[in-house]
Amino acid sequence: MEAYKTWVRRNRDYVHSLESLANGLTWFLPERFSTSEIGPEAVTAILGIITAINEHIIDTAPNGRYTGSADPSFPYGLCISALKDLETLVEVVAEQYYGDKKWNFIAVTEATKVMVRLALFRNSGYKMLLHGGEIPNVQKDSDDTSSQQRIGGFLKHGGHHGPGLLQNNRGQNPWNLEGRALSALSRFGESARMISDPVWMQRIQQQHAIMEPPTPMIKRPTLSMILSEKDVNGALFLLGEVLFITRPLIYVLFIRRYGVRSWIPWFLSLGVDFIGIGFLSHVVKSGKGGRDQQFSASEKDEVKRRKLLWALYLMREPFFSKYTRQKLEGTEMLLETVPLIGTLAAKIVELVIGAQTRYTYMSGS
Repeated sequence: MEAYKTWVRRNRDYVHSLESLANGLTWFLPERFSTSEIGPEAVTAILGIITAINEHIIDTAPNGRYTGSADPSFPYGLCISALKDLETLVEVVAEQYYGDKKWNFIAVTEATKVMVRLALFRNSGYKMLLHGGEIPNVQKDSDDTSSQQRIGGFLKHGGHHGPGLLQNNRGQNPWNLEGRALSALSRFGESARMISDPVWMQRIQQQHAIMEPPTPMIKRPTLSMILSEKDVNGALFLLGEVLFITRPLIYVLFIRRYGVRSWIPWFLSLGVDFIGIGFLSHVVKSGKGGRDQQFSASEKDEVKRRKLLWALYLMREPFFSKYTRQKLEGTEMLLETVPLIGTLAAKIVELVIGAQTRYTYMSGS
């Protein structure tokens, strides 16, 4: 296994190209969207899981800095990716053997994803989930504007210099400079392996310890800390993320109750998405995410990505059967007389209609 990890990390570009080619070819497998054919979906699921494992191996490369999820002991991103790949296979198998009761199995899968994402959301310090938790939300130090900032050798709340920190006119900390000098003397004494430190060295070490106390660890934000914010941005951010995480499960449960042809699940899911994005958009515009922290560029892009997912409502029942499918078939008929383009358009329409029959392809979860 270690040899495979080393090979993947050394040939990451080749691995990415090979995975993209293989995943693209799966769309042209025979009987890809047949309800009686499980093989193609099994191949697709296996390739997807292998891709997720390779990405996890690359992200956890021993480069001195863990780039995976908040808890390196549990690969949340890998678990979520594997569940998404398996969900389609579960749907196909359940549809073949249980018919409309497949929604029970899909609901169980969605509930599992909700629990994993909620656990990731909590363990990451309530950071926004990027791509549903598949991509770690790791910010660079230059982008870190948290409530505790390091200035010299001290920690101070806020981004402004206050009276509690001694500084000169250039913004430097003279105490920190002296502390580094004393630290160098201390290291010199240790390298010489002195049998016993003289009195003057002991005094220097004591003074050094007083001037530069151990840096306190920045505590991970808790739910009570966020909810105790003076404004409502913290609560809105939490509610928006929870709605985004639970929306697919709510959608499936209402489909299970009213049927896929009912407008109730469609409108309810759209309403949950609209309210959740509205909360997050408000918090982004206000500049704070309930954690006294400016949103990063990746988090702002995530909000835009979630808005783009609204286009999937055009592909979900009953909107698809009533409106979208007619437009697609009309376009196919219009282009069928054009050489090559007509054939290509017919194949694209066939793939789109086939993909629409799978809940997991259009769920956006």
